Amino acid sequence: MAAVPAVAVNGVKVGSASQAYLESKAVKDTKSLISDLCRQFYNLGWVSGTGGSITIKVHDDSIPKPHQLIVMSPSGVQKERMVPEDMYVLSPEGSFLWEPSPKPYPHKPPKCSDCGPLFLKAYDMCNAGAVIHSHGIESCLVTMLNPLSKEFRITHMEMIKGIKGHGYYDELVVPIIENTAYEFELTESLAKAIEAYPKTTAVLVRNHGIYIWGDSWISAKTQAECYHYLFDAAIKLHQLGLDCSTPNHGPIRNVKGVLGCGGHMSTSVKAGADSNHEIEPLRRCIVLDIEGTTTPISFVTEVLFPYARGNVGKHLSATYDTAETQDDIKLLRSQVQDDLKQGVVGAVPIPSDDAGKEDVIAALVANVEAMIRADRKITALKQLQGHIWQTGYENNELEGVVFEDVPEALEKWHALGTKVYIYSSGSRLAQRLIFGNTNYGDLRKYLSGFFDTTVGNKREVRSYVEISESLGVDKPSEILFVTDVYQEAVAAKAAGLEVIISIRPGNAPLPDNHGFKTIKSFSEI
Repeated sequence: MAAVPAVAVNGVKVGSASQAYLESKAVKDTKSLISDLCRQFYNLGWVSGTGGSITIKVHDDSIPKPHQLIVMSPSGVQKERMVPEDMYVLSPEGSFLWEPSPKPYPHKPPKCSDCGPLFLKAYDMCNAGAVIHSHGIESCLVTMLNPLSKEFRITHMEMIKGIKGHGYYDELVVPIIENTAYEFELTESLAKAIEAYPKTTAVLVRNHGIYIWGDSWISAKTQAECYHYLFDAAIKLHQLGLDCSTPNHGPIRNVKGVLGCGGHMSTSVKAGADSNHEIEPLRRCIVLDIEGTTTPISFVTEVLFPYARGNVGKHLSATYDTAETQDDIKLLRSQVQDDLKQGVVGAVPIPSDDAGKEDVIAALVANVEAMIRADRKITALKQLQGHIWQTGYENNELEGVVFEDVPEALEKWHALGTKVYIYSSGSRLAQRLIFGNTNYGDLRKYLSGFFDTTVGNKREVRSYVEISESLGVDKPSEILFVTDVYQEAVAAKAAGLEVIISIRPGNAPLPDNHGFKTIKSFSEI
């Protein structure tokens, strides 16, 4: 092993001065794990021909993840025949702490993975615990279905649930970057993709493969298996002429001069038009508000809000020790701290856990009730409300309500291949609950995805820019946004979206000369 500089790990010097930690059980186990995983990945076709690679951080509860050592597989070797002694050990900054010894002919001199710079970038930007680089044929072919696409999209597939932060009804979006002659040259493109898609846990490389990361090796491996399954499904659906990016996976819409299956439909001819008539832009996506647009305001103010307010104490008491509720409480504590600093009316201090469950819940209830009275559009409140409503729907105490024209319109747009999304101040869970339990049945099959305030405030231009970038349209004007709130309409228009204001019973009056097109029913769209 080559001499290496000394570095501090958990207060212990590691390097040329001491090899104790490098020879510890934790490091040896991680090396063995990579060997075992690479044999499995070889049998799956992910690391054949010496391609592909894997890296895992040495887990140690006493060391923060950013400071944990890194074990990385070598480059240009038969991945299925690797042994623990073939692995490299790196410092968190990427310096070599342990290098394998050379082997006799026909083995090549040892060399660390060419993916090293990309692995380090994923560790740095995503706080990953493991990164997998696969050359699986599915991850390569799926980037070729549409050579112009910068994203892979799929929705309404069970295995999407295996991807961090996604559910069955969500749309999974994976960025695609262009391949280069040398692996390290991809580093900048990978970093830009992670910046542009902060929620992604993978980046596809066209005609090459995929990089996938997770909080741990189990998370990375699980997601890698799900990604490859979804890519394989997309390829097979494409072969059948079906579109994986729409909720019902219906036939790919082929328009002359326009790419199908994820291609960009840029134009459409008006009904009855001939070749001499004007060609108008085709809406690729419709984004709908809920309250006052798809659903009566009275349902929210007279049913949902009172239900949440009346059950918050009961819900917190019954679920207090669950991870879900503890996460809700953590968010509320943070919000209330900010509220107290800013002198928000109704905010009261929340005691520490040492004060006892009852006192904590009493303070939480007081704060939540004040937030509901003020109709605050904040994530901490909306997340808790979603969990309370979930119980209500599960117990058949709640039923979602939509206007009578909504189901027919959703079905029509779906049949036309227009993707429909929801953007509401309510949490994504709350949105799915309303549309999954309506007075007209489960309408989620017509919806491609959900946005909530985690994407931004609904009255801020940046939120709609973010949505436009997430939906992957060529121009924001390809998105129609329908809302009942004038300020939201103004923000969306400033971001370049087409906007229509919904006029429904109980909605607030609009300013004079507001300048927006209005409708009283979705049938007018």
